[in-house]
Amino acid sequence: MISIFSRSRRIRTMLLLCVITLVLSSGVSTTSDKKVNWKNVKVLVYTKNGKGYVHDNIPFAVSCIQKLGKENGFKVDVSDTPTVFTENNLKQYTLLLFPSTNNDVFDTDEQRLVFRRYIQSGGGFVGLHSVTGTERNWKWFKMMVGGTFSWHAKNQKFKVKVIESAHPTVQGLPKIWERKDECYFAKELYPGTKVLMAHDVTSLDWNTTDSVKIRQFSAPYADLYPAVWYQQFDGGNIWVTALGHDKENYEEPVYVKHIFQGISFVASQSKKLDVSKAYADSRDTPVRF
Repeated sequence: MISIFSRSRRIRTMLLLCVITLVLSSGVSTTSDKKVNWKNVKVLVYTKNGKGYVHDNIPFAVSCIQKLGKENGFKVDVSDTPTVFTENNLKQYTLLLFPSTNNDVFDTDEQRLVFRRYIQSGGGFVGLHSVTGTERNWKWFKMMVGGTFSWHAKNQKFKVKVIESAHPTVQGLPKIWERKDECYFAKELYPGTKVLMAHDVTSLDWNTTDSVKIRQFSAPYADLYPAVWYQQFDGGNIWVTALGHDKENYEEPVYVKHIFQGISFVASQSKKLDVSKAYADSRDTPVRF
């Protein structure tokens, strides 16, 4: 009888452990928005472009973020005026979002320094689509976004693959996402980024004059090229997607989910700003690794 009771006790214990494991597993958030107190989140969407090409998707991106704010209870400010970059003003924001910005978006190096010190204080940053074409002459900014624009293939259907399936920002997205977009390539790539999704370069249309450029600009990568990535850089939390060229994307449920999960992730990582951690005294102060 003792052995039977002992065996029964061991079975009950094992069952209890299984139940506990299942409960704990089900309690683990698969999306970072569950960690976010949205009523305390405030986002600045900054839309200024420098001289050169301006994406027609920007107003649609703004409307998309504003709608997400209303649906999820976070505040959204929108500006195309670089004078918003003062230390006192930026400290109210959980994160800054640059939607398809291009070329120089600041008027002065003082504004650039304020932006950098915001990031160093623990601020968040989300960049959409052509953000890698922003501030092409500022080394620190290029490091922050992971590189700088070099070229993109023509707008076409191709595949994007999830390569970090456990990350909260790719939950619920297709593992192989076939979409019409621009496949962006970059140069001066910064090695600190962590890639979440990649362009499947082999799925591009190689039967064009672009094939030589695809081979040239995708090097040194082979079949896959970074499309979505994140990093903790110089004190801040950064998330960038190269996807989102067409204005219609910003009403496409899967792409909107993609953006929201990026915002959610950065918001979940960003705590109260700590200005004492901001050490830069110029836009080009060497990064303290």
